[in-house]
Amino acid sequence: MKSIIVASTREDAGKTSIIIALARILNMRFGYLKPLGDRFLYRKKRLWDYDASLLTQLFALGEEPETISIGFDHSKLRYMYDRKAIFQEYDRIVNQVGAGREAVFVECGKDLAYGASVYLDPLTISQETGAPVLIVASGGENEIADDLAFIHRFVGSDEANVAGVIINKVVQMEDFCQVHLPEIEKLGVNVLGVLPHQAEFETISLATVADKLFAKVLGGESGLTNRVRSVVVGAMSVNAALVDPHINDPGKLVITSGDRSDMILAMMETEGTAGIVLTNDIIPPANIVAKASMQNVPLLVVSGDTYSTALQIEKIRPLLRAEDTEQMAKMTALVSDHVDVGRLRELL
Repeated sequence: MKSIIVASTREDAGKTSIIIALARILNMRFGYLKPLGDRFLYRKKRLWDYDASLLTQLFALGEEPETISIGFDHSKLRYMYDRKAIFQEYDRIVNQVGAGREAVFVECGKDLAYGASVYLDPLTISQETGAPVLIVASGGENEIADDLAFIHRFVGSDEANVAGVIINKVVQMEDFCQVHLPEIEKLGVNVLGVLPHQAEFETISLATVADKLFAKVLGGESGLTNRVRSVVVGAMSVNAALVDPHINDPGKLVITSGDRSDMILAMMETEGTAGIVLTNDIIPPANIVAKASMQNVPLLVVSGDTYSTALQIEKIRPLLRAEDTEQMAKMTALVSDHVDVGRLRELL
């Protein structure tokens, strides 16, 4: 049983999505470990890491999510463990999740430095255990080139086993492959694949919006899988809203007060409405709720005002959910087409 450490140069690089895709493509019995949780999820009076919860659910791994993270709080971990003790615990969990399995994916935090003060950054884990590091790099083309050049110059083989890099979310594929990729490869960086940016992966589902806002769902529950591509704040008159050139764009989420029945009905009549967030804890008349159910347009009721709710929604990050089967299928196909999975299999 071998381990592979999956790390990223920057936050939201797409590590979890790539792990899911690789697990499907490689078709191996695998375990999963998130040593230092960084996406907190409080469920059943227990603290979980979101990614750990998702992977255990998707692949029926058998472990409880909280048992496959050493901890979440840096200060608590510094108090409880020194370097020797923390890797004793690390080895215990790896052996637990890897029992009877061919490989273990070890997913690290949001960037290469995250967890360094408690010895749980990817480079320290690799140095301590000898496991190879697969780095997922993303960002602007120049940022990717800078990050990989920095790693090549300052991370020696005695410090960590950086076995390969997957470059993700590249906007200008042709330009990147012609200009930047040859320079990166000249450094001796083992580039296993380059994945193009997909705007679809940057969207969020209505179910995610409902969870993050602690919203009550009125009608249209079957539309909770709808994807949000734009946000419209319905604080203007209906006539002003209807002349907006983007009013019929697909995937729009409308935010308006629950007493604006005119706006709610008008937005349900326009094309592309993914859902409507009703603010100020006001529930519209029953006929509106019934219409939303017929049209599969979820109505999400929240207590906050329209402005503060819009700010909250703006901060929501796109995260995969277990029911996002179409998203995961697309990512799996993308990885299969653009990543040299055969070379990656050699690491395992």
